[in-house]
Amino acid sequence: MPCCAPVTGHTPQPPPPIAPAARPVIHGDVPIPGGSFFMGDPFDEGYPADGETPVHEVRLSPFRMDATAVTVAMFDAFVRETGYRTDAERAGNSAVFRLALAASRSDVLGFDPAVPWWVTVRGADWRHPFGPLSQAEPDHPVVHVSWHDAMAYCAWAGRRLPTEAEWEYAARGGLNGQRFPWGAEPAPGGRWMCNIWQGLFPHDNTGEDGWLATAPVRSYPANEFGLHEMSGNVWEWCADWFSATYYSAAPVSGPRGPSTGDRRVIRGGSYLCHDSYCHRYRVAARSANTPGSTSGNCGFRTVR
Repeated sequence: MPCCAPVTGHTPQPPPPIAPAARPVIHGDVPIPGGSFFMGDPFDEGYPADGETPVHEVRLSPFRMDATAVTVAMFDAFVRETGYRTDAERAGNSAVFRLALAASRSDVLGFDPAVPWWVTVRGADWRHPFGPLSQAEPDHPVVHVSWHDAMAYCAWAGRRLPTEAEWEYAARGGLNGQRFPWGAEPAPGGRWMCNIWQGLFPHDNTGEDGWLATAPVRSYPANEFGLHEMSGNVWEWCADWFSATYYSAAPVSGPRGPSTGDRRVIRGGSYLCHDSYCHRYRVAARSANTPGSTSGNCGFRTVR
């Protein structure tokens, strides 16, 4: 469903070799204890094509995960040291949500009539998340990064992307069988717990949670593992190839996804999620995109 993560069709060029960082990269990660959990959607609320069932047991070893998505400031340090240019920069454009657009008319290159809230914008990239007339905020999650860009960052930082199973286990924070990292209800006691859409999608966002697009990291309470914004804000790349049938054959211990595919898993939903249209901000929800695609609502976090 392209409302979530539009396919931009970038054809990534082989990036230059990425040398490890000259000094340790401080990530503020938190320990995730090993253990077992039940992966998948126990409420059968997902889209059939996403393959959120069958619910199945998974066992994982301990690991450490970033408490937040990788920020603009963190990605800027990587670029300053390596000179890396992202897929969106090399292509010269990326996908921007229409209501957040900050670009001249001549920089709007087109849109898909089926999802007119996404526009292709010349000069949209991680430094200019809403178009060339915008400027990225250091404490917001970095966006307009492809799966390849995320992997390049990991090579520099001495990190890796989480597997899909690690991501869901960490997002649940020890709460098995719940819809969200904090429990069952999207807004307990009327309090918004994540950055998603309020209002009539895609025409009117009332901004009840305070944000039209990305929010700064740590804007919402952490789950029981100490992880912020595992629902909403931005989609996060995972290491795995996507398959809608993988859960039926996944191993119990440390599943790593199919060996091949044409799309990589993304998790967590974004500021565009809304119950009336796309409710993929649930912890069991899955989506995917081509590894070279970039947009204004997709970033990543790392593990080690």
